[in-house]
Amino acid sequence: MKRIAIDMDEVITHFSASCLALFNKEYNKNYTAEDLQGKLLVELDARFADKVDHYLANESFFLQLQVIKDSQEVIQKLSAHYDIYIVTAAMEFPASLAPKYQWLKQHFSFLNEKNFVFCGDKSIIHADYLIDDTPSNLDTFMGQGILFTAPHNRNVTGYTRLNNWEEVAAYFLS
Repeated sequence: MKRIAIDMDEVITHFSASCLALFNKEYNKNYTAEDLQGKLLVELDARFADKVDHYLANESFFLQLQVIKDSQEVIQKLSAHYDIYIVTAAMEFPASLAPKYQWLKQHFSFLNEKNFVFCGDKSIIHADYLIDDTPSNLDTFMGQGILFTAPHNRNVTGYTRLNNWEEVAAYFLS
C-alpha cells in the first residue's frame, strides 16, 4: 500500500485556535482565526513570540487541542487503502511528546501507534504523500507534498492544496 504521512498541528488539531484562546484570555483580546489570515501568530501580535513557547511548555496544552472537523472519519477511511503515519515536529518542545502521544491515542485510537512519528526534520520521512500546513516541510519532502489550508498559509501558492478533510477524501478516495 502507498503511504500517507499526515502532520498533526493545524492539519488534525486546531493548534493556532488554542493559542489564540489562551492569548485572548490572558491579554483580554478578541483575536480570531480570521485575524490570522496569511499571518503567523507572532505577525498578528509580537507578544506571541514569548507566549507560544510558554503555552507549549505546558503539557496540558496538547491534551486540550480540538480535532479538526472530519479528520477522524476521513483518516479512518483512508487507512483501509493506505498506510497512514501521523508525523509531527515535536523535538523543539520535548514536553509535547507524551501529551501528543496521549492525544493521538485518545482521538485516533484506530491507528497503529507504531505509525506515530515524532521528529524534528520531516525530510527523513519516507512516504508517498505528506499532508502538511507548513510549506518548508513540503519543500524538503521527497514524495508528493500537499498543503493543507491553515490560516497562516492562505496566501501561499505553488503547492497542491486541500482546504479541508472532505477535499482530502475526494483526492485520495475518488
